[in-house]
Amino acid sequence: MATQTPQAPAPPHTLRAGELGTPHYRRFFGADREVTIHWLTFFVTAALVLAPVVPILFQSVRNQPLYAAGGAFTLSNYFHLFTEAEFGTIILNTLLFAMLTTALALAIAMPMAILLGRTRFPAARILGQVLRWPIYISPLVLAFGWIVVYGPAGFLTTALREGMGWVPWNLYSMTGMAFVEAVAQVPIAYLFCANALAASDTSLENAARSVGAGPIRILRSIVIPMLRPPVLYAGLLIFGTAVETLSVPLILGEPAEITMFSSFLYEQGIDAVSPDYGLLGAASTFMLATTVGLVIFQSRLLKHAQRFVSVRGKATRSNPLDIGRWKWAGFAFVGIYIVFGVLLPMIALILRAFTTLLTPLVNPLTLLTLDNFELIFSYAPYTESITNSITVAFAGATVVTLFGTVVVVVARRSNFRLSRLLEIAAQSPHAVPGLIVGIGFFWAFAWMPCGDAVRGTLLALVIAFGVRALPSAYGAISPATMQLGSELDNAARVAGADWWRTVSRILLRLLIPAMLASFLLIWTTMIREYAPAMFLAGAESQVIGTTAIDLWTQGETGSVAALATLQIAVTAVVAGLAGLLLKGKKEKNHA
Repeated sequence: MATQTPQAPAPPHTLRAGELGTPHYRRFFGADREVTIHWLTFFVTAALVLAPVVPILFQSVRNQPLYAAGGAFTLSNYFHLFTEAEFGTIILNTLLFAMLTTALALAIAMPMAILLGRTRFPAARILGQVLRWPIYISPLVLAFGWIVVYGPAGFLTTALREGMGWVPWNLYSMTGMAFVEAVAQVPIAYLFCANALAASDTSLENAARSVGAGPIRILRSIVIPMLRPPVLYAGLLIFGTAVETLSVPLILGEPAEITMFSSFLYEQGIDAVSPDYGLLGAASTFMLATTVGLVIFQSRLLKHAQRFVSVRGKATRSNPLDIGRWKWAGFAFVGIYIVFGVLLPMIALILRAFTTLLTPLVNPLTLLTLDNFELIFSYAPYTESITNSITVAFAGATVVTLFGTVVVVVARRSNFRLSRLLEIAAQSPHAVPGLIVGIGFFWAFAWMPCGDAVRGTLLALVIAFGVRALPSAYGAISPATMQLGSELDNAARVAGADWWRTVSRILLRLLIPAMLASFLLIWTTMIREYAPAMFLAGAESQVIGTTAIDLWTQGETGSVAALATLQIAVTAVVAGLAGLLLKGKKEKNHA
């Protein structure tokens, strides 16, 4: 009888690196969740970016509104725009306004950046922080403040007229409008120039000192040429912003009968009794093409900016230039902008909110009242506009920050084949003006199934404002992502984690400070935003900006000032709390 030799047990399966302990993740439609998240992120981003653009392009070549049955292809809308609508004058007005705004903003910002960043300047650090304050103030609010001080019946205008018999300015003119807009844009140009100076190497300046060059010669021959890239970038950004802005053309341009791109769209869409949607679509397409062209032109010009690079691996110690007595002239220059350009209009606006009338002819202390605030809080739609703005800002900042973070990690920390296209899509909304976003989503919601349930709600505003803010979220989070070494991802993958577990358990936790900074930036942007709401807001979804314009058209100057004061107060509180939170987070990380 044959004996059976017992067989040895089969050797265990040899696991390769990355297989040990690998959990079984859920698959969607037969694909790994990594692939599903990548494509879902891409399609959602593309849909959000294209949603306001495609309906505008389609409407511009239709002879009927998009929501109406029938209709045929036509180019008559463009013919009507350039022949019968006096659009040529509007183009010239817009270009002149944008050029004046850009020139004035750069003429103010660039010297201030050089004075505070490269010379021995009194209180340079404090003044540098003060110059950033207008970023948190809506240009609409700043325009109201300027009218209270420098308007035909403004406080300072009345004082000069009574004392001297004449006033050397006219706010309701092209120059006056450009100056108001320039004051609002100065902080942007200043930050571009100041950051470039702070990051640049000073070895060239030290070399010039060693051969006997004086401070003025160094500034003229070295510092100013090195500012060409940031000045160019800031100039094109300000020019594009001036082309699309609505607040100044609407508040100051309409009384002077000066029409621009944005106010023309407002008149044809909001103010018109029977809007010509074809004409509105053609004008919107032209404005969109203009802003996109500016962005492309900007990227082409900045392709050669590398020849101005002065930041190298070995840094040199900064040695501020001593410009002698000129520093006091510079101090007066900076002080005039801060006091007369920002502080005085804001103080006057806040004071107007607490008075029945603001005039130098009567002591303001005898006119104190809370009636302006009482009107805001006694009428439900006005109160709701405040809560709506806060709600949209918080919800939008949260959603956009989270979604923007996912977009960044897919574009920067994955092997997604369309990562570069996703990055371009996420950054492209900065070329789409706010009014165009509002008009486009207005038609998109009217066009799509169940869109009427969204249009006129706070959800519509969160979507429209969020699309506008997506590039800001990407720009705030992307640099922090690039600073994280790839060895963190590799270690997690070797330990068995898939892409999403690596992102959610490691990368997102390290990106929390950048996400908090993004939240603050987007919240500040959204609390100021109002242009898309001009077309999308319903009776119960008005925001602070739209309500302020409505009150201004009714002549309720005091109530406008009260509403603006509340917006400034809310923004200051949130910015302060967020600043403390970010500071505490940084100190914790350092510890």
